[in-house]
Amino acid sequence: MSKMLNGLKKIMIFSVVLLLLCGIIYPLVVTGISQVLFPNKANGSIIEVNGKEVGSELVGQDFTDERFMKCRPSAVNYNTYTAEEKENGTYTGVRSGSDNYAPSNPDLITRVEEDMAEFLQNNPDVKKEDIPTDLLTASGSGLDPHISPESAKIQVANLVKTTGLAEEELLEIIDNNTKGKFLNIFGEETVNVLGVNLEIAKKIGVI
Repeated sequence: MSKMLNGLKKIMIFSVVLLLLCGIIYPLVVTGISQVLFPNKANGSIIEVNGKEVGSELVGQDFTDERFMKCRPSAVNYNTYTAEEKENGTYTGVRSGSDNYAPSNPDLITRVEEDMAEFLQNNPDVKKEDIPTDLLTASGSGLDPHISPESAKIQVANLVKTTGLAEEELLEIIDNNTKGKFLNIFGEETVNVLGVNLEIAKKIGVI
């Protein structure tokens, strides 16, 4: 009996020690280090304009104003919603992910065709076959704020019309918000759409 109690005692002590180490001490140490060394990243890379939080460098947004660059489609609509959607239960809460539709899925085909038609309507100088793939496909998380440089530049002609900015100005804004490959080897070049739109907003006097 005493051996069994001693065994249970050791198990309980071991469990409590692991709980303290893994559940309390480790998270506090990691959080503390990240707050000291990388405070901006640890707090969500929030962007503030005139003292107001306008978004995160890490999360995309659904820009509907024709003066701003468009992001990729999002299966979760970038977690944005209207008051009506929240009241009637259409909005399902904060989440991430994709629909994981197969290429043959009719819902996916319909959605892509609708997005393509809308893009061509807003960008009449662009041919269907020239639309970059990432402008018609959602990211795995549904929250990615980045598009390819090609997807950004193909929107420039329309932005010239809607913003009144020169093509050279818009291309410079895109360059300012383009991130290169990691170590110039891994990944692809990406353009942060929120960063682009904030610069556009400043240029046209919206902020």
